[in-house]
Amino acid sequence: MDIDNDTTSADNDLEPTSAAADGRQSRTDPDSNLPEDDIALAERLKEGYEQVTSEIHKIIVGQHEVVEQVLLTLFVGGNSIITGVPGLAKTLLVQTLADVLDLEYARIQFTPDLMPADITGTEVIQQNPETGERKLQFMKGPVFTNILLADEINRTPPKTQSALLEAMQEHQVSAQGETYQLEEPFLVLATQNPIELEGTYPLPEAQLDRFMFNIIIEHPPVEEERQVVRETTKTKNVAFERTITGSDIIAFQKLVRRVPVSDAVMDFTVDMVRKTRPENPDAPKFIDQWIEYGASVRAAQYLILGGKARALLHGRYYVDFDDIRHLAAPILRHRILTNFHAESERVTTDQVITQLLETVSTPASRM
Repeated sequence: MDIDNDTTSADNDLEPTSAAADGRQSRTDPDSNLPEDDIALAERLKEGYEQVTSEIHKIIVGQHEVVEQVLLTLFVGGNSIITGVPGLAKTLLVQTLADVLDLEYARIQFTPDLMPADITGTEVIQQNPETGERKLQFMKGPVFTNILLADEINRTPPKTQSALLEAMQEHQVSAQGETYQLEEPFLVLATQNPIELEGTYPLPEAQLDRFMFNIIIEHPPVEEERQVVRETTKTKNVAFERTITGSDIIAFQKLVRRVPVSDAVMDFTVDMVRKTRPENPDAPKFIDQWIEYGASVRAAQYLILGGKARALLHGRYYVDFDDIRHLAAPILRHRILTNFHAESERVTTDQVITQLLETVSTPASRM
């Protein structure tokens, strides 16, 4: 789903709100009558999220933030990349999600010799058995699915990585002058190993920017690690209860775009993204000191869309500042590039984002 699509306005009946500088939407606003169908759909989204999360945790131990961000990606209609060292169940998480949702699933193992046609498809000569006539026919590649796992995406050169760009942004594939639409819902979840590992290629900036989240998955706490070892070294048969369908997900994605956003939250979001850019005269001094380039407009778009989806998952029909703050790190960390000074001082991107959040004030604190 293209994040630049126009949206329509609806409003809140899930939780009482007041119009204030905290970014909440007023139920008394004349345009704030939420249709009954949206009320029911919002409740179903929250319930479906809780049920899907519960089913995923039949296989995945812990990693609650990671699971939430993956599902936010799904409900927004975006794509995300999961970063972590080998052995942390990145691939298993995506496989489990597809199993729980009962959607078509394909996995591409990215290797140095992978070609773009291995992803999108290629034309082959087919012969008509009756007439003997030969003609070129497009054979669809693994990208024609609902959930695509781009496994170890940074193990293949940038030319092949870029073959996913059109599919991720436009949900279509162009080949030999023809355009082929992908089936909805469509979701790309890529995994990558940290860039310092041998045999990896940095993703092109244009492709990185198309991932909604860069989800960091880390080693679990000791108790969860014990549970992982315990559960994976015994016989275990898991049956999933499937509670939402592909058509439900498409409806959820449309509902997310109808969630209203106050001017205060919008201004806060845009202000924060603009202050990641060192060329901005209003950017904090540490941005100019540590950042080579900042986030694009797409970062603000995904912050707002992610905030809308997170609000619904928490039973609200409005976006508040905490939604934006909560999503800042996974949305910004792959969109801002630190410079030599930051590297020499061992300043990480996440540290810059944390400091930025402390710097950008909300409208309430400006009063």
